[in-house]
This record gives sequence, C-alpha cells and structure tokens, in this order.
Amino acid sequence: MNHHPRSAVLQPAAFRADAGVRRPNEIDERRILRSLQRRARYRYVSPELQADADGYRILSPCCSRNVDASGGKIDIARLGCDGQTGAWQLYSRNHVAQTWELQGEGLLHELLAFLSADPQRIFWK
Repeated sequence: MNHHPRSAVLQPAAFRADAGVRRPNEIDERRILRSLQRRARYRYVSPELQADADGYRILSPCCSRNVDASGGKIDIARLGCDGQTGAWQLYSRNHVAQTWELQGEGLLHELLAFLSADPQRIFWK
C-alpha cells in the first residue's frame, strides 16, 4: 500500500472472501480496538468505538481543544463496509462542515494502519 489509502483502492474481486459478513461484528471490533491501542497520536486518551449502520464510528476526547474547547468527545473517524463487496471505507470528520469525508478504500488492516499513523493529522487533531 502507498502512504495514502486513496491510492490503495482495490478491485472488488479482492473483497469477495469478505462479502456477506455482518457488520458490525465482534471480530472487527476487536481488530479495530487493538489497532487504536497502537496509534501514534494522543496515546494518553481512550477512544470509544460505536457501532454504526454499516460499520463503526471512533470518538475521542478532544485533548487539543482545536475542535471542542471544553475537551468533550468528538468524532475522529468512521469505518464503513459495503455488505455486498466487503470493501472498507475510511472517513475523517470535517467538524466545520459537519460532514464525513472519504479518505480511502481498501482492506481493513490497511485503513487501520493509516488511521493509527495519521501522518498528516487528518484524524487525531
């Protein structure tokens, strides 16, 4: 995978083995939580994982106070999974516009590695 998931878009055939798996589920939740423990930024806060309609939302206290001056919980990222193909999408939160912005699509472990490293501070602000 290149440094940015947008360049790692895989063909649907690569996902067929994962197609039809129910999302959210306990196995994916454990994989995501383990990955979050290895993140590079804000290691001293405890992010929260919430089930979403087709995936998960990651929330964390806003330690930098850049987004929430009171330090409340903010959306960090969203992971969605296409139930037909098994393809995962990683979104960042645009807190100003109150929208989710697609950052990449690929295999879950690739997107989690990008989220955990966050070299451009897209997620952990």
